Amino acid sequence: TGHIPVSVGVTLRTTDKVVWANEFEPIELTCLIESISTNNPRIEWKKIKNGAPSYVYFQNKIAGDLEHRAKLREPANILIFNATRSDTAEYRCEVAAIDDQRDFDEILISLAVRVKPVVPQCSVPESVTVGTSTELQCLENEGFPAPQYHWFHNNEELPQDPKNSLKFINSSYIINPDTGSLKFRRARKEDAGEYYCQAKNDVGNAQCSPQMMEVYDVDILGIFLKCFGGVVAFFGLTISICNFLKLGCFHKKGHNENK
Repeated sequence: TGHIPVSVGVTLRTTDKVVWANEFEPIELTCLIESISTNNPRIEWKKIKNGAPSYVYFQNKIAGDLEHRAKLREPANILIFNATRSDTAEYRCEVAAIDDQRDFDEILISLAVRVKPVVPQCSVPESVTVGTSTELQCLENEGFPAPQYHWFHNNEELPQDPKNSLKFINSSYIINPDTGSLKFRRARKEDAGEYYCQAKNDVGNAQCSPQMMEVYDVDILGIFLKCFGGVVAFFGLTISICNFLKLGCFHKKGHNENK
């Protein structure tokens, strides 16, 4: 007589325990039933965010955040039509099979939704003096994963390390791709021009509008005139005080003589 294998219990597996999706694109979370004897098992999905669970699939229908945005696919997969950043969370598939020796199993899946960066905020000084230090800044808060920052000078991308480029080898800048900072230790005339920053991650990129930075020579004449003006003002003040004191003395002396 033929032997009919009997399932020792419900067993689940998934193709990916860590799932990445792009925002506004479809994604499927797989909950595969490897073995089961029960004909109509109870299938439930829960979303766990910040430690708090909520129903995603309950009593044979989609619920919660995914209502009207997802459906259950055989055997127990969840297909999200258009993932959003709010869908980033852990999802737990639970299957209860009353006719099985092991009548319950669950599997946990982590979903992370990538978000394209928005236009970053760029800060570029209008003018700097040759030989002085200055910093350009770039910031973007929407992209996920956090974007890397790239700086462009006159539409040409600045190498991460200027020493690796013959064109920029004499430049003293330092780029931090994680914070978006572009620092010049000593600005040169050649550093003048248009600058813009690009924020980029796995989904896409965005950049700010170009901004002009001028680099001026040290204004020797202006410094001299300011110093000369200060000296003239000092002597003028000194002479005025002396004249005032003299007048005071004369008046005092004349008064005493008359007395």
